Amino acid sequence: MCGRSVTFRQTGQSSEGLRPYNGRSPKIESAVNGGAEPPPHIRRQSRNRMISADGEKTRTEAAHIIARGGVIAFRTDTFYGLGADPLNHSAVHKIKQLKGREAKPILVVISDFDQIERFISDRSKTFDLLAERFWPGPLTLIAKAAAAVPEEITAGTGTIGVRLPDDDNVRALLRACGGALTATSANPSGAEPARTAKEVEGYFGVGVELIIDDGEAQSDQPSTVVDARASEPKLIREGAIPWLSIKEGLNKTF
Repeated sequence: MCGRSVTFRQTGQSSEGLRPYNGRSPKIESAVNGGAEPPPHIRRQSRNRMISADGEKTRTEAAHIIARGGVIAFRTDTFYGLGADPLNHSAVHKIKQLKGREAKPILVVISDFDQIERFISDRSKTFDLLAERFWPGPLTLIAKAAAAVPEEITAGTGTIGVRLPDDDNVRALLRACGGALTATSANPSGAEPARTAKEVEGYFGVGVELIIDDGEAQSDQPSTVVDARASEPKLIREGAIPWLSIKEGLNKTF
């Protein structure tokens, strides 16, 4: 692969369309033990919102909420995010309503690399090279969405942004919830991203059933977003990983 050059361009868009999916992911169904009610262990509750410290019991409760189409909030490897089953049409619609926006795609975080097969129909060589070099980490990669991905996730673009977080607690939560969750930032559209569970509580009233408190966000920047559908990667948003580092990383690989 030596001697091959890669051209880099910056853009702000991705394209195409997709049909919606209604229903619940089989992965989520299998994450919950027979639909039994979760044990009570809530640390604090106010105005229909619950804040609970991260841990095995909280993750079990989160899995129950996700399985029945609910919405949670949790700390990602960047800021706090709103989590729902990405393949549940109505659950993702709830997040759209909470955010107060309709036109933007919603990114998905996964527990393990093999989960991408559920969400992506076609991966470029560039996608695989970037994932190998920068995952787990704060890099969201855009690829062509699988047929099962709801239009609420893609916003009609036919594409999906996926990230493998560099955080053991986050990946443990994702595994408990079936392997993947939405992770759009836990704030109303136009507001600053929430850095603590308390800030999430301040933003949202009824609608978020559980806020998982795993401490303050460890980053002051969002993930970097790159469109990796073609051999020419395109920068959509520069964040925690500098665009220069991504370009250098790819050029060293080729």
